[in-house]
This record gives sequence, C-alpha cells and structure tokens, in this order.
Amino acid sequence: MPLDPAQIETLSGISTATLTTVLLKKGLRNVWMRGTKPLRAGQPRIVGPAFTLRFVPAREDLATPASWASPTSTRAAIEAMPEGVVAVVDAMGIEDAGIFGDILCGRMQKRGVAALITDGVVRDAAGVLQTGLPVWCNGVAAPPSVAGLTFVGWQQPIGCGGVAVFPDDVVVTDDDGAVVIPAAFLGEVLAEAPEQERAEAWIMKQVEAGAALPGLYPMNAETKARYEQAKEDGEA
Repeated sequence: MPLDPAQIETLSGISTATLTTVLLKKGLRNVWMRGTKPLRAGQPRIVGPAFTLRFVPAREDLATPASWASPTSTRAAIEAMPEGVVAVVDAMGIEDAGIFGDILCGRMQKRGVAALITDGVVRDAAGVLQTGLPVWCNGVAAPPSVAGLTFVGWQQPIGCGGVAVFPDDVVVTDDDGAVVIPAAFLGEVLAEAPEQERAEAWIMKQVEAGAALPGLYPMNAETKARYEQAKEDGEA
C-alpha cells in the first residue's frame, strides 16, 4: 500500500534512532537491519513501503546466467516494483556475490524505486553510484549473484539483516542504517514519533546548557513540567 505524502513527510523528519526507541516502547526490539550501511555518505533519509525480494543459497542447476531470463528473476521483480517502494532484499548476509549492479539499479531508478536495502552486497559500485539510486548494503563484491545465491521470489516475507520484513511494512533509512516499521504499528508511530523527536531535541538543548542527566533523561515529573511549559512558550 503506498504511503500518502503527509506520512512520508512526517517520517522523513524522524531519525532511525528515534524510531527504534518508539518501537522498543511497544515491545519491538528487533527492527534495525544489520549490515545495511549507506553505500554513499550523506544519502537522504528515505521512507517507503517495503517491496521484498528473496535469495536462497546457490544451487548449481538453478543459479546460472540463464536464470536471469527466467520468469522468476530479479529482472522480472524489478519490472513489478511500483514507484516509491523501497526494495528490501534478503541475501542472507552473503558478501562474495553482488545481488545487483549498475544496470539493474539504473532500471530501478528509472522506475522510481526509492531505495535498495540489502544485508548482502552490490557489484559495479562505481556504476551503481552513478545511477543515483540510494543504496544501503553490506559492501561490494565483483562476482554476480549466481556465484553464491539463487533468486526465488518477491513480495513474500523475508529476513533481512536478522529482521522479519513483510511486504508493505514501512522502511526508513538514514546514516545509521535501515529500520522497519511493521504495517500494523504505522499509525501509532506516526502519532508518537514526532513528539519523541521533539522531546529529545529539547533535552539536547538542556545538555548543551550544562544540565545533568539524572532526572532529565529520562524525564522526572519536574522536568516533564518544565518541558510542557517550554512547549506552551514556544521554546520546545
């Protein structure tokens, strides 16, 4: 399900660190995808629904260059991606076979895909960077995907970086990596995350002014009262 512009705007103002805190308060501890590092420093924060792709270990009769023309292929999956999605790829953390290179990433960029996220690696790094597609991955490798992986499908539940990701979960990325917001929690996160970000920004101002942490972070009753007053005064 696509996100509306207001939802994207709200989440674009929330760091992944804040999102993990908000989700932790709801009992969700495992939402940050390990091994999803920005390929280029300073990539923009990306928000979008997850479009999932899944690899399994390479099997010699299936993981061949001929498989790239199969109806079940990464090429076919890319042509099924709607504009604005975040492609989230389960590569099982394999680091010696690049799942996508410049040509596939270039096509994703043309189709309006918001970003590529994987716990694996990409190939043709210089070319991938030239496409302008924001990528979060675990590094680069020259060999193609079939050197170590078999592609088996898209838009099904996957594990990426040790995190369960379902189609249409919401993914947010920044310099700290990629976080998944389960679709069922989206409304609560949209309602609560901006206030968490606002409160932490006010706390940071207190720290910069020399305030000690006990009673400040987390806030005790007195600090909460000062914070609420600061909001009323337009100072938070």
